[in-house]
Amino acid sequence: MPEGEKNSWAARDEGAVSPSHLREIALFGALSDEILHYLCGTLKVCHIGVGETVFREGDSAKHVYIVLEGEMEVLRKSKQGRDQRIAILGPGDVFGEMSVIDIQRRSATIRALAPSRLLSMSTEDMDALYRHDLKSYTLVILNIARDLSRRLRMTDGILADFTANILDEYLGRAHRP
Repeated sequence: MPEGEKNSWAARDEGAVSPSHLREIALFGALSDEILHYLCGTLKVCHIGVGETVFREGDSAKHVYIVLEGEMEVLRKSKQGRDQRIAILGPGDVFGEMSVIDIQRRSATIRALAPSRLLSMSTEDMDALYRHDLKSYTLVILNIARDLSRRLRMTDGILADFTANILDEYLGRAHRP
């Protein structure tokens, strides 16, 4: 595992994933059976226990993860230095893709809330897919972009509601006799 992702669970790679299982994951949407079989032979499945951390905010990044089973929490440091939960991820959800795409350090900490099985796709796996089948690589990147866009739209909605609530609270207090 790359630096910053050297965890006790990393050495416990076990279990296989089937093309039919990959077909159910949005990240692999529209990929051919041949490519799904190819990915099954290259991607690693890892088991992680409750409370274990996959990576920490600020770590370097070389892997994208897909939750196959279990539940993960996404934590960000607040200005006060406390971990604040910002999301919970379940089967089919992808995490770690931002840092692999923008080549920045991890923007959040990911920790298991339940015993979990993760599928790991390294930057080397992505490069091999690029060299093996450019169309499939492009579809994976497009699927990542779609997921990021969906999450950005959700965040925009939350931010708009939050801002409106703050303004209503402020304006409501300012106009009270």
